[in-house]
Amino acid sequence: MREKSLEPIDVETKGGKDMETPVPSAYSSTADLFETGTVDPVYQAKARILNATMQEMGMGKYQWWLFAIAGFGWFADSVWPLLSGLILSPVLSEFQFSSPFLSLAQNVGLLVGAIFWGLGCDIWGRRWSFNITLFLAGVFGLAAGGAPNFIALASLLAVVGLGVGGNLPVDSAVFLDFVPGSHQYLLTILSIWWSVGQLVVDLIAWPLIANFSCDPSAPAGTCTRAGNMGWRYLLFTLGGMTLLLWAIRFFVFPLEESPRFLIGRGRDAEAVAVVQRVAKFNGVECSLTVEQLERAGDAALDAAGQDQDKKATRVLSESSVFTGEHVKALFATPKLAWSTSLLIAIWCIIGLASTLYNSFLPFLLASRGAEFGDSSYNITYRNQVILAVIGVPGAFFAGWLVEQRFVGRKGALAISAGLTGVFLFASTTARSSNALLGWNCGYSFFSNIMYGVLYAISPELFPAKDRGTGNGLTATATRIFGIIAPVIALYANLETAVPVYVSGGLIIGSGALALLLPYEPAARPPFK
Repeated sequence: MREKSLEPIDVETKGGKDMETPVPSAYSSTADLFETGTVDPVYQAKARILNATMQEMGMGKYQWWLFAIAGFGWFADSVWPLLSGLILSPVLSEFQFSSPFLSLAQNVGLLVGAIFWGLGCDIWGRRWSFNITLFLAGVFGLAAGGAPNFIALASLLAVVGLGVGGNLPVDSAVFLDFVPGSHQYLLTILSIWWSVGQLVVDLIAWPLIANFSCDPSAPAGTCTRAGNMGWRYLLFTLGGMTLLLWAIRFFVFPLEESPRFLIGRGRDAEAVAVVQRVAKFNGVECSLTVEQLERAGDAALDAAGQDQDKKATRVLSESSVFTGEHVKALFATPKLAWSTSLLIAIWCIIGLASTLYNSFLPFLLASRGAEFGDSSYNITYRNQVILAVIGVPGAFFAGWLVEQRFVGRKGALAISAGLTGVFLFASTTARSSNALLGWNCGYSFFSNIMYGVLYAISPELFPAKDRGTGNGLTATATRIFGIIAPVIALYANLETAVPVYVSGGLIIGSGALALLLPYEPAARPPFK
């Protein structure tokens, strides 16, 4: 493809002479979503150039590869947190322990992973974080399959959580940093991988646990290892699968460091080299130069009236040592602080509600199924597969919904959260196994929409240079409350509808909070 022409703009040089520098027309990015003073003016000026260049190149082979590769993170985030609920009954039969402790151990690992990788990827870069997280999950997931006792199993799953906890904070930042603004809605559709993960793990768990486990009615601690290998086979399979996904990331796809991270560190030449390599991978030409970025930054400094002598040495992130600057940047103005605080609150509420319900859904289905006379593993996991299938079209519907003029991201999140809560409430009216399954199908469909929108709007509402930190804060919030959920379960009767009522009310409340968010990414025109 021939090189695309770029319109020149006027900038004032250091010596006062006007020059024309070919700079792409500025694409309205997340930097332009925020009010003046929220984002560093030099970074904002350079980010506009990068955004315009990405838009000029369009959605190419590199971005479609990244859609698949980043999706592995959604897949892992779906598979591994769901695992503690899937293996709970057979593990209880073999190891006698209080059931919420398995989910608690895994959520502690997810919490540490969210903090470490989310905040870290804004300090040392996105690339290494992107690759290491899946490796940790795969290796320790395999090891967990050979756990000799509950303590070993819980500890190994906690380390799995350490890796998995960083997937969504890092992967969403990586994807959004490379995708052209006209295709940002694909971040919502990436949740298809989350739905596929649910389906895959349920399809694998169904035959393994149903055919290689003790009778579910056996007293806790009475099963032998030889007669209860199903959950171990499941861990071996998922661990190996996760390592395969890591190998594809590490050896097959040439992931580049984020150019937005690089310009935030003052490494303009490296950022330009990355964009040029992406253009070459896509088979297009790109005229972006270091001079364009430097002149844009100089013009921004001139407009801000800052010292000319600082232009050449200005670096937005001073070192690879965590100083808290990225956290402070997320509260730079009252409006941004309100947005960040609301997002954290929404993630807290949904983290508590969803973990309280999802982590114990197989247990709930089995215990309620016992009342209806069909509590076998076959029925329980058949229902899990049906629920996973129902969730798949939700991702595509979410991608369509967020682009609708009178709905947008906030409206889609509010609507889907409200309906998710409604179906949870309705499930308490079930008087048969099929009725319970039917209500949960509605829950599965709308909760997948809710998560798809939530995973997309969160990184969009953070400035790009602080996006990993913002994702880390929201992920940390949901993991903290994910830890609280099994603690609540220690003192609650899971065979009653109380956890369902609590979960439904909390999710509906989170949808109401979404309407109070001060920014709406979907409301921006594609070009300024």
